[in-house]
Amino acid sequence: MIKFDELLLKMIYHIPSHMSDLPVYKKAMDIIALSRNISSYLNQDLSILQENGSEDENIYFSGDIVQQSSSLAPEILNAERERFSDRKHKHIASVENLTNSLYKNSYRLEKSNSDGKDFLPILRRELRKFKQLQRTWMLTL
Repeated sequence: MIKFDELLLKMIYHIPSHMSDLPVYKKAMDIIALSRNISSYLNQDLSILQENGSEDENIYFSGDIVQQSSSLAPEILNAERERFSDRKHKHIASVENLTNSLYKNSYRLEKSNSDGKDFLPILRRELRKFKQLQRTWMLTL
């Protein structure tokens, strides 16, 4: 799945090879794949209607982690491409906000009634690694 995501991003954003070799970019791609797999696993349990006929509210958080993680790599690329400092900082702030939202939503999903929640600590561990890479990457911009 990650190969498809990389190919799609390269087609849309015309990614030079040196950018796709960035450790922070590679970790973002890992997080996309992990988030999609976790969301898929969670959705199997959360898509079942509750006894009162309503849907589980946590299903929206599973979609949020996919959307937020899918936005990480393009924001990294946008920050790399920007020439002006203030625009770079806008994209950097976006990456930070997305990372924080992913972290919060992973905790919200832990309250769900699904076996998939057991994989959320793995996502948070990867997000912590990403944050470390992000700090280093920000110093290079």
